[in-house]
Amino acid sequence: MEKLKIKYFTDQITHLEYIEGKSDWIDLRVSEDIELKQGEFKLVPLGIAVKLPEGYEAHIVPRSSTYKNFGIIQANSCGIIDSSYCGDNDMWKMPVIAMRDTKIHINDRICQFRIFKNQPRLVFEETEHLEGTDRGGFGSTGII
Repeated sequence: MEKLKIKYFTDQITHLEYIEGKSDWIDLRVSEDIELKQGEFKLVPLGIAVKLPEGYEAHIVPRSSTYKNFGIIQANSCGIIDSSYCGDNDMWKMPVIAMRDTKIHINDRICQFRIFKNQPRLVFEETEHLEGTDRGGFGSTGII
């Protein structure tokens, strides 16, 4: 079991918890009230800083209900936080764009994260031919 050191920037958000058997993604909450007009961008503060284990990174994505509840989308689709982002002032934030006027309140669950091992070091070897099945060059369907 990995242990993560967490610094909370406010006592107004529910502390992180791992819910056994439900999901291995951990909900993150907004740490200040936010009001956005349609089209506005903001780095939404999540109220925590985390010391990730060496060789791991956190992936932050919206919850499935984030757009429905708040009308926002994550500007970078998936946020990646590497283990070097671990200082006392390195509060996690979610970059969002408001698709409609919205209000988000302290402690609202807005996104989620999980940690992954870093990708192993890769070496690229150029070749003239790949010995695999040719699927048509577009995803799994082969449809262009």
